[in-house]
Amino acid sequence: MIVPMLKYTFLVFHREYEDFLIELNRLGLVHIAELGLDPSKETTKKVAELNKYERAINFLQKRESETPEKPRLYSAPEIIDDLTEKQKELEELEARLESLSKAAQKALPWGDFSPELIEQLKSEGIQLEFYQTTNKKYIELEQRNFPIVSISETASQVLFVHIQQNEEAIEIDAEQLELPPLPFFVIEKQIRETEERIKAIHTTFNSYANNSIYLLEEEKTTLIRSLEFDNVLRNTNKEAENKLMVLEGWVPQTKTPALNQFLKDSDAVYFSRRAKPDDKIPVLLKNNRFGKLFEPIGSMFSLPDYAELDLTVFFAPFFMLFFGFCLGDAGYGLLFVFGAGLYKLKAKAEFKPYLSLIQILGAATILFGVVSGTFFGINLIETDFALTERVRHLFLNPDKMFNLSLMLGGVQIIFGLFIKAANQTKQFGFSYALATYGWLVILIGSIAYALLSGAGIIPKNKTILYGIIALGGFFVLFFSDPGVNVFARIGKGVWDVYSTVTGIFGDLLSYIRLFALGLSSAILGFVINDIGLQILGASKILGPVFFVLFLLLGHTLNILISSLGSFVHPMRLTFVEFYKSAGFKGGGEEYKPFGKTNNEG
Repeated sequence: MIVPMLKYTFLVFHREYEDFLIELNRLGLVHIAELGLDPSKETTKKVAELNKYERAINFLQKRESETPEKPRLYSAPEIIDDLTEKQKELEELEARLESLSKAAQKALPWGDFSPELIEQLKSEGIQLEFYQTTNKKYIELEQRNFPIVSISETASQVLFVHIQQNEEAIEIDAEQLELPPLPFFVIEKQIRETEERIKAIHTTFNSYANNSIYLLEEEKTTLIRSLEFDNVLRNTNKEAENKLMVLEGWVPQTKTPALNQFLKDSDAVYFSRRAKPDDKIPVLLKNNRFGKLFEPIGSMFSLPDYAELDLTVFFAPFFMLFFGFCLGDAGYGLLFVFGAGLYKLKAKAEFKPYLSLIQILGAATILFGVVSGTFFGINLIETDFALTERVRHLFLNPDKMFNLSLMLGGVQIIFGLFIKAANQTKQFGFSYALATYGWLVILIGSIAYALLSGAGIIPKNKTILYGIIALGGFFVLFFSDPGVNVFARIGKGVWDVYSTVTGIFGDLLSYIRLFALGLSSAILGFVINDIGLQILGASKILGPVFFVLFLLLGHTLNILISSLGSFVHPMRLTFVEFYKSAGFKGGGEEYKPFGKTNNEG
């Protein structure tokens, strides 16, 4: 559910405003109403500084070791400046090291030559030219008594030097090369020096990671608080020649007693009122323990608008079932339940809700694994197990699982229409929901007629069916938009009929993905087991070892791949098919109080 909000207006004398804000920050209850003003240059500068600290903290946390060093007397700004400078230097050194490595590869075949000696020979009339050719051609050149000397050889190539002394140029049938500017031993020395400097920089980074992160965290917190105060001041109206400070903000109705008590003890004048439809109201969700676990999933799409219903508790059971349907292996589900349960024993408090969510999804996977008769890729329907012999007929074969996926989709779509009607009634009034109720009459009435007539409870008289469709169609055509005239209503109603009929069938077919993913997961598990059995029979000694290793690796990969699909596709069904059926608008702004965050409990 969405927690009701009250809008407060505070009027404070300018000399008392700073103390008032400090206390308001300590309470951490008021979400400041924005005036839509652009931030100042000083605020922009602080945001840039905050980004620097966040990047630095993230960078150092990846290096943090378990053995802290003795703290050094650095200030946070000094650390940031030094980190920035050394990170830039490190980039340059790494680029230089790459360049030197390439130069070393080119210089290595030429050995340790002296560029100064070559220049000296040149001044005395001795010209050295450097070439590359094949072994065969080099031998031919030697046989012709050319003044050449081999420098290095490979299986197919020869590097050599041609010595020429104050003579006419001799044409050499080979590829002439440029001698590297530096010999290999010089480049190798530069590489060592560069690597040592890189190592020294990494040592400095590790030192900061071991003893300075807390300083950066403190400075980051200080910047955040400063930005919060800047935001409040930017959204404060100044009246009566800047002597009266006027501030507006939103407070959850459940938190107003604590705020009211503070205001009574202060000299501030305040007013409060309920939210209006045209207000920009922050959203704070409050759900039961089960629904709260699914709030992070819903927030991936959008928070609901303040005026509409929170759909978390409505999509949560379906999401859980859809995940179980897609993964659909009782063995995998047991791993989720017990694995997350064991990790809970040592996990931090903030991670435990996610582990509880994994356990719930695992329980749904066990359920559908039992329904489909799948356990670690073993098909219990076709496998002769004494334990499952009596209940084997209860397992659902692929045809029945296909029908079950469509049934679940139909239930969710119809359920979404009920929520849409409730949403429309809440936001606009009952008359605006009549068209949606008309569709519910058509859908539920048609399904009830088909079931009851098929069971022989009522006669197969199509007049009854036509009456149901006519009744629902009347509301669809004439109440699609009660705010316009009757002709416009009929036009909108006709369009609603077309878009809804085509949309419902398309949405319903989307739920086949539940069956397809569940089937693919089961088939992959079966193939892994089949290959594993072949490995087992290949060798009496090594077969069992490789059999176990292959099963562990294969089922681990299958769990990872299938779990990803089992999470993504139910999320798509929720955000596309279900949200559309429920008329979800979204776009709500998260409730972020000034000061410390107090979560609704």
